[in-house]
Amino acid sequence: MISRVTTQMTMATAQARLQAGAAKLADLTDQATTLKAIRKPSDDPAGTATAMQVRKEQAQAAQHARNADDAAGWLATTDSALADVGKVLGKVRDLTVQAANDGTMNDTARDAIVKELQGLKADLLSTANTKYGTRSVFAGSSPAAAAYAPDTTWAGSSAPSVTRTIGDGDQVRVDTDGSAVFGTGGTSVFALLDGIVSDLQAGTNVNARLNQVDAAQAAVRSAQADVGVRHSAALAAQDSLKTLSTTLEGRRSGVEDKALAQAVLDLQLQSTNYQAALAVTAKVLQPTLMDYLR
Repeated sequence: MISRVTTQMTMATAQARLQAGAAKLADLTDQATTLKAIRKPSDDPAGTATAMQVRKEQAQAAQHARNADDAAGWLATTDSALADVGKVLGKVRDLTVQAANDGTMNDTARDAIVKELQGLKADLLSTANTKYGTRSVFAGSSPAAAAYAPDTTWAGSSAPSVTRTIGDGDQVRVDTDGSAVFGTGGTSVFALLDGIVSDLQAGTNVNARLNQVDAAQAAVRSAQADVGVRHSAALAAQDSLKTLSTTLEGRRSGVEDKALAQAVLDLQLQSTNYQAALAVTAKVLQPTLMDYLR
């Protein structure tokens, strides 16, 4: 059986197609304006799921990058402080060697060395209380405002460690145990300088103190090597996270964004198709009053 096709049916069909074309044209116009391929989940459900996963990975990578930056800054500060400690202890050793030649030392020269050693002790104490932000870098895991009190008592804690997560399952320790660098109590570098000063004031030869100075320098070098390894790990994480950030942004853009050239081309094609459809429909459907009366 052949169905009768009326003019109204033809016009309704044509109108529906034209409306669909107009809607597609409006959609492509919006895409060309925003350069977004996905503006709502229904545009591309699968793409939306992928984009959400990529954005989750981007947020995680951004947090890791902030952690790596913090770790690198903390460890760079510690490394610089240790370098300063090494220089001070080098001066202490030179002065100790000079003072050990007591056969050529007079009271004036001895007093000058004593004053310089006392000044170096103050420098060491200041460096031992170096801070990164609000945290003392040599207080270990302790939140103490200063690693060493004015009487050179250590106020830090050696456990647990302060770490920063710089990747999936990858952490770097940022704190440094000041007691392992400067010592505590009667075995600290501060006590060592006090001992050298006391020996000089008492007229005792300080040559025996050189081994202690050498041991203190060795402790600082060991700490520097450890901090250097951790600092390198933080710097390497920074580089890898920058690369990862670029990769993830490329993935996100590939799913969510639309290239300008492609957006303009699609819009032009749809506009041409829509104008052609309008023209063809206008020519094919030219109803008269009699068409409606039938």
